[in-house]
Amino acid sequence: MLPALLGYAGLIPFVVLGTAVWFVPVSQTDVVERALLSYAACILAFMAAVHWGIGMAGNANSWQLGLSVIPALLAWIAMNIQPPLAYSVLIVSFSFLCIADTMASRRKFLPVWYPQLRIPLTVIVILSLISGGFGR
Repeated sequence: MLPALLGYAGLIPFVVLGTAVWFVPVSQTDVVERALLSYAACILAFMAAVHWGIGMAGNANSWQLGLSVIPALLAWIAMNIQPPLAYSVLIVSFSFLCIADTMASRRKFLPVWYPQLRIPLTVIVILSLISGGFGR
């Protein structure tokens, strides 16, 4: 299934950067950390766009349309605050977006397989962000 292949391939930067922050020289920690946080912010905005797509198909209510833009705003905020708090904002945002995706699937706005893919991907994303946060 192509979505699963692409989804798991998209985890490579999370896992590599979330691990690398523990092993790079201290002089490079900020570079690795910034790469992890910026990638996470991009992916968060990308994942939220699913709800915009639902809206474009004419199936969304105002809750879903709002949901499609709020994560992008939170990602932008995360990129403009200090790393300890930035990690927290991203972890909470990915968690809530996964919950919202599961709810949208139950309401038949998203395919039934979508949460089955999103939940393990989200767990790995969150673990990578926790690793990056503690690795600093």
